[in-house]
Amino acid sequence: MAQELWLDENQQRFWRLYVDFHRHLERVLYGELLAESGLSGAEFAVLVPLSETPAEQLRARDLCQELGWDRTRLSHLVTRMEKRGLVRRSACPDDARGSMVELTDGGRRAIADAAPAHTDAVRRYLIDLLDVDEIATMTDVFQRALEGLDPQRD
Repeated sequence: MAQELWLDENQQRFWRLYVDFHRHLERVLYGELLAESGLSGAEFAVLVPLSETPAEQLRARDLCQELGWDRTRLSHLVTRMEKRGLVRRSACPDDARGSMVELTDGGRRAIADAAPAHTDAVRRYLIDLLDVDEIATMTDVFQRALEGLDPQRD
């Protein structure tokens, strides 16, 4: 029978602090985002990659992959975002079964208005608490951890 390997006290403390930090940071960031811009964290998450592509559109399956979501979650959210005028959906020109999600003028304005305050909050709650070396170390650690979870990740 294999022996169970438990986390030692320091590892357990680190793990629990990481989980608590992640949960609380998301809650605070997304709460401020909603209060200041009217965008939910999920809506902002969709608008960011759309705004970063030259054509301001992505195939729905690529957007799902980028966000780590399933098609149903994205579809429901895109439907709500379409009603708010943030995005529009269209047929994929290369595959009749696929769809494209495109940023609208309203979505472009929404992300442009929301991004500065969100960036300020990210700085205030995390970036400004770290020095250059700590940021570099954490970047390396998170990159290695993500590669271990998904070796195909860019």
